Amino acid sequence: MTDLKILAISGSLRAKSHNTALLHAARKLGPAGLDIDVYDRLREIPPYDFDQDSPGARPTVVQELRDRITAADGLLIATPEFNYSVPGVLKNAIDWVSTDWSKSEGLPLQRKPTAILGAAPTNFGSVRAQLALRQVFVWTHTDVVVKPEVIVFRSHERFDEAGNLVDEGTVALLQDLLGALQRKITGTEALGRPMG
Repeated sequence: MTDLKILAISGSLRAKSHNTALLHAARKLGPAGLDIDVYDRLREIPPYDFDQDSPGARPTVVQELRDRITAADGLLIATPEFNYSVPGVLKNAIDWVSTDWSKSEGLPLQRKPTAILGAAPTNFGSVRAQLALRQVFVWTHTDVVVKPEVIVFRSHERFDEAGNLVDEGTVALLQDLLGALQRKITGTEALGRPMG
């Protein structure tokens, strides 16, 4: 059986981002059958421009992201929290991939199985950013995993100096989230263990 292709996107541009580190941890700790590819071109995506948002007119990096999302079986998005919401660079990328003004390409995010997680150094982690992101995905008709919620608070305490996830509770939640995403993609959600 072919592995499911997961495109993982971090909403942080920081070199030592805990959100990006979460995605790399997902690659190591995920269940068999998931091929997780961490996207690394978020910095290159220009501000959204309606006048360029059509086939043949979009910046190459934007079209590539749309194509990669379309080709993926699912998405894994890690968001930090800026000003109680989603970082602008992440929201900007979502804006670029949420449209089909020509009615000829399809909508990359529509019904795409997606799991959300996030880390922040505060006591509330990325809870508000994740809530804002879930609201965005209501509009795009994205099929978001509901539980478990992976909100990594006081994230600086969950990773070692090399950026490895070392907190056992967070590891368990991450593995549960990846399992839930896998089941959503394969249509076997009812087989997952109940979450308390």
